Amino acid sequence: MSSPTRRPVAEGPDHAVSRRGLLLGAAALGGSALISACGAEKPPLVGPPPVAPPTTPTPLTEAVTVQKMRSAARNRDVNLVIIAPDGVSRVGMPVCVALHGRGADARTFLNLGVQDALNRAVASGLPGFAVAAVDGDNYWVDVGKDDDPQRMLSDELPGWLAQRQLRPPSAMFGISMGGFGALRYARDHKNLKAVAVASAALFVSWPDAKSRKVFEDRAQWESHEPLLHTGDLSAEVTGVWCGNSDPFARADRKLIKALDPAVAKMTPGAHNDDYWREIMPDVLKFVGDRIA
Repeated sequence: MSSPTRRPVAEGPDHAVSRRGLLLGAAALGGSALISACGAEKPPLVGPPPVAPPTTPTPLTEAVTVQKMRSAARNRDVNLVIIAPDGVSRVGMPVCVALHGRGADARTFLNLGVQDALNRAVASGLPGFAVAAVDGDNYWVDVGKDDDPQRMLSDELPGWLAQRQLRPPSAMFGISMGGFGALRYARDHKNLKAVAVASAALFVSWPDAKSRKVFEDRAQWESHEPLLHTGDLSAEVTGVWCGNSDPFARADRKLIKALDPAVAKMTPGAHNDDYWREIMPDVLKFVGDRIA
């Protein structure tokens, strides 16, 4: 059976790149930024280079798009990456928001097998859903730098999705620093149908958190740290994945013990893109089973 014809997405004046251009840019990211994201002792990276626009812009497909959006909450332009299954109209699709790790940006998810995992989920009979990623920093919380990623997620992202005929976020997925942010978001959004975290960058003590040079003081960290607020999380909708060789394995085991989530998988693996690619189908199946 031939695949349905894809219609170009009607987009506004935001800067955009073609799928070909964004995939080439994603390949340039390599694994280095991901491996260093939330590295135990390494300073934060500047971040991957921007994706250069193609010489001759081509229409964006419905399945994968990248755009620059102006975020008032973050006081800067951010990447908005939307990934949907091939051959399925994304109009009215539910959305899982994906939060990247430290030193990376939203385009990270273009290189982690997300669309392939979505295609496999749909082929297995699950309803289609989209993954939307945006740029964040500072463990996805407001640390007093005129930069509030949580406000962007709560107040701006739903409107950006609605402009693209997508539903408001109903699931969250976070890698490393993004796991911290996803759990923080879940505390304030009790209606989420799924919350998945992989290699979540959590801190078992203030000295550990302080070493990241992100939080202003202990009180600020304590107000956000997921391990100190597990009572605000729903075990029934939460899934936790972490490699046994990950520097955050101890903290994630503590999360599992305190929360007793619906899915808890500590398996061989490290804090790198190889591990995240390996678990991506399992993570998105977990989301897909619940999001529809």
